[in-house]
Amino acid sequence: MNINIIASTNEQHIATRQELEHLGGIAAGVCYMPNNFESLINEPFERTEKRINRTKTSKHHSVYEHGSITLQLENIPKGLAMVLNNEGQYVTSEKSARYTKMILKKDEQELYDKWLNIFKEKITQEYAEKYPNYFNESKIEKLAQENARYLISVFTPTSMLYTVPYGQLNKIYAFMKQEINRENQNEFYKQLIPSMEEFCEYLEKQDLVDKDLSANEKKRSFSLMSTNVEKIQEYFGDVYATKYKGSFAQLAQAQRHRTLKYSFNLDNENTFFVPPIIASDEKLVEMWKEDCESRAHVFPQGLLLNISEMGTMDYFV
Repeated sequence: MNINIIASTNEQHIATRQELEHLGGIAAGVCYMPNNFESLINEPFERTEKRINRTKTSKHHSVYEHGSITLQLENIPKGLAMVLNNEGQYVTSEKSARYTKMILKKDEQELYDKWLNIFKEKITQEYAEKYPNYFNESKIEKLAQENARYLISVFTPTSMLYTVPYGQLNKIYAFMKQEINRENQNEFYKQLIPSMEEFCEYLEKQDLVDKDLSANEKKRSFSLMSTNVEKIQEYFGDVYATKYKGSFAQLAQAQRHRTLKYSFNLDNENTFFVPPIIASDEKLVEMWKEDCESRAHVFPQGLLLNISEMGTMDYFV
């Protein structure tokens, strides 16, 4: 067996649409090449170009998944990061609200700080006195942040690196355009429309949109939100389907396991995750629920959702 690297990501080089499509055209030639791969690499450009046009019009678009693009996304709403992270073909590295402090608006910052201090005090009382060698000041701070983040809006800006195949990026573009132009937008996607518009405008400006690859003739759409979670029949075998209540924060963590399929819909009545560290204190629980309800219009990360999860048992393990 001979192994060769024919393409790779280089942080110093931004591939053009033409280069990404040329790689796809070369890859398409592998399916029926009469000679060896070197003959494809050295063939006249005109021949590769004909194959590019032929594969696009015949909907043989998988060859355009060989080239990847890494985007640095600053101030992307956490909710849009979740939308992107539910589409399967990607690699993402995202700033964590569990371990870092996010940039918040004034009223949200005040509420966050209030509960950060409450959680620090509760964790110190409950654990630090019993296990002083483990629960140091840094550990307590991190655990308090992890609990306080449930009050933060799911639209809070974050930062991420997002690597995606060129062909898939065009599908993402098509899905965003579909949501932007939708007449009856749901409340979750509606608050993401401005960011989707910025994302699409950037791709257009960088000349990364291809009319064939982004045609979306099958009328597919983003997979994160569903209208039929309640109708799913639970089943457990070699394959499984289940549904449960979970928070935005929990779903965002779970969906990173890309071999499983997730979707959610919103409940008719707002309910919120209550961190176990305060669960036995009725006054704190009541205060927590009131503060969460005051943030309901911006979808706090502790808001409980109707979540659908499907997959195979081996992938679950």
